[in-house]
Amino acid sequence: MLNSDQTEIDLPPAHSEPESVFSDCGGGRAGSGEDAGGVGLCAQSRVVEPGEAVKKDLQHLSREERRRRRRATAKYRTAHATRERIRVEAFNMAFAELRKLLPTLPPDKKLSKIEILRLAICYISYLNHVLDV
Repeated sequence: MLNSDQTEIDLPPAHSEPESVFSDCGGGRAGSGEDAGGVGLCAQSRVVEPGEAVKKDLQHLSREERRRRRRATAKYRTAHATRERIRVEAFNMAFAELRKLLPTLPPDKKLSKIEILRLAICYISYLNHVLDV
């Protein structure tokens, strides 16, 4: 699954104006909510966590580009390959079960997936015809 570094989030655009960086904190202006004798703390001055550095690097990328980069990791590829392998095994097991239900001569004859499907269609229509008579 995805860890905190790989989550897809819409990050706000980066500030381009120097004044707008301080506008979030009050910028030291009067009436900004700071204590009279103290210095106001800002979200900009807090300690940066490890995952946030990655998010800031990816901030300027589009959502599609972030998705593309996440999918390029080895961890994602191995997880995807495992899921695909499980899906294909389940698919093949379903064909094997269907194959067991179909009458053919000889019974152990190897059939391709398309042959199994075509034979199943013919067998179902034959059974319908038998039931209708």
